[in-house]
Order: sequence, then C-alpha cells, then structure tokens
Amino acid sequence: MAVARAAPSVQTASTGLPPYTKSLLKWSFAIGVIPPVALVAALALKSLYMLDYVHVLTGGAWTGFDLYTGLILSRILRSLEVPARVEVAKRLTPTTFFILPSLSAVAITAGIYLAQKLGEFNLNDPWILAAGAIVIILVAQGFGIFLPNGVRIFLELAKAKPDPALISKLTMRNVRLAASQAVFQILIILVMAHLAVY
Repeated sequence: MAVARAAPSVQTASTGLPPYTKSLLKWSFAIGVIPPVALVAALALKSLYMLDYVHVLTGGAWTGFDLYTGLILSRILRSLEVPARVEVAKRLTPTTFFILPSLSAVAITAGIYLAQKLGEFNLNDPWILAAGAIVIILVAQGFGIFLPNGVRIFLELAKAKPDPALISKLTMRNVRLAASQAVFQILIILVMAHLAVY
C-alpha cells in the first residue's frame, strides 16, 4: 500500500513547472531591473559618462551571452539527448527570461541617447543607417522570436504532460537565434568602432 501511494506523488512532481522555476524567475527579475534603473539614473543625472558606461556594460553582457550560447552552449546541447535538453531548458529559460530583454532594451536605448548627445545621430549617415538596420533585426529576433519561444516553453512545461520534443526544439531554436544575434552584434560593434574613430 505504501508503495502504491508513493508512485502518484512522484509522477505529480515530475509534471508541470518545476518547483525551482519561481525562484529562478524572481532572480532573473531582480537582476533584470538593474539595467533600466541604471539607465534612468544616468539620464536623470545627465551624466554622459554614466550613460556610456551603462551602454557599454549592457551591450557587452548581451553580446557575451549570445557568443557563449552560440559557440559553447549550442555544442553542449547538441550532444545531449532530448530529456537532458529539457532539463537544461527548465533552468535556462526562467533564468534568462527577464535578464536578456532587459540587457538588450537598455543597451539599444542607451546607445540611441548616447548617439544623440554626441551629435552622431545623423540619419543621412550610412553608418548610422546600418546601425539602425541591425538594431531593427536584433529587436525583431529578440522580441518577435526569442521571447515568445520562452513563453511557449513555459506553457508547455506547465501542462500535465509536457512534450519533450517540442521543448527541445524551441530551446535549440533559441540557441541558434542567440548565435545569429551574436553575429549581428559583432557587426554593430564594427559600426560603432567606425563612428568612434571617424
């Protein structure tokens, strides 16, 4: 009888959102709040130095994450079986859910304010137009694909019987997207380097 009672409780624990998801989401939200607060502080203080610092730090962190994900984590995930990929997704998705949109949004916003304050925001400049085109692509990828995929992973995990193949597919799609974003971020850094020198 004791064995028969234990089996359902084990099954219940293995379905739906894992118990650690909430704490990982809270942590992601707490860290994700920092960049917008820093940006607001830089704008309120009218500090060009702080604005530049926020832009470089958030942009560097965003690029670094995408490079790591695209070059290293993607290789690790490809070598794993589907159940193992799902276990990674259960932890990776809530951990990055708020942090990545926060970093990307603040890096872009701070960059626009910085270009305006430095007098570089000239829409007739082909380099500025190139930067704008790259930013549009990054925003479309991040908020049009990456974030919705994260929500879809959460919704699938919350089901009584999640589909491991779908979770694995969405996770790998986000990983490949991160690699694509890293390429565009390297290109925009090239543009910014040109604007800084010329």
